[in-house]
Amino acid sequence: MKKALSLLLALSMALALTACGSTGTDGSQSTADPETVEAQDSAEPVELIVFAAASLTETLDEIIEDYKSVAPNVTVIPTYDSSGTLLDQIQAGAECDLFLSAGASQMDTLEEDGGVLEGSRLDLLENKVALAVPEGNPKGIESFDQLSELLKSGDVALAIGNSDVPVGQYTQKIFTYYGLNEADISSCLTYGSNVKEVTTQVSEGAVDCGIIYATDAFSAGLTTVDGATAEMCGQVIYPAAVVASSQHPDEAQAFLDYLTTADAGAVFESVGFTPLN
Repeated sequence: MKKALSLLLALSMALALTACGSTGTDGSQSTADPETVEAQDSAEPVELIVFAAASLTETLDEIIEDYKSVAPNVTVIPTYDSSGTLLDQIQAGAECDLFLSAGASQMDTLEEDGGVLEGSRLDLLENKVALAVPEGNPKGIESFDQLSELLKSGDVALAIGNSDVPVGQYTQKIFTYYGLNEADISSCLTYGSNVKEVTTQVSEGAVDCGIIYATDAFSAGLTTVDGATAEMCGQVIYPAAVVASSQHPDEAQAFLDYLTTADAGAVFESVGFTPLN
């Protein structure tokens, strides 16, 4: 009798253990690998600091939100400003894991100084430089050709980026293309320390037009009347790279890899960027 009771008890315990190991709290069959579950449970929280060009603000914020479901232990903390300002901060020792620039020259400088993790740099996106006007286009501006004539006659107010800002550097190339000397047309110009400041001047009608990125015009609901060709200002390429001093290089690379996925690409494309990877 005792032997039968012992056998019954052992059988009951075995069945209970089998049930606990094979079903979840909702009664569904569990297929999780114990090693995977253990790795997920032991993942340390990481704060990933990303420095990104101001023109990436809307799209990157959306992608960061999406990334929470991909890497729940990673909190991405973005800082947006002109690429030149961000470069200066990185070179001055600011903590940064990933740098997304709106211009190649800023990334070139960082790489030449040994500030880029070897093998991580890539060309992430392409943008377009556009001529944007306030609501109603009160000045009736229709093209860069017309703008160049108005600048020569001094009969227009144009907002542009500073010379250390990529959008400002593209603008200087446009001036060169049209044979314009910036000093000679200075009375027509107002400046912004990043593309968002230039965009705001146009949105508020403080100027007759502004030279900004097509994506910023889209995000701000502005009308673009013309686009600059590669002949006028070159290609507008956004390089990205893990910073050599990153405290979390693996997580930074993983997030950079995610930025090249179809999901992230769809977000970039929604405002007019062209993904390059």
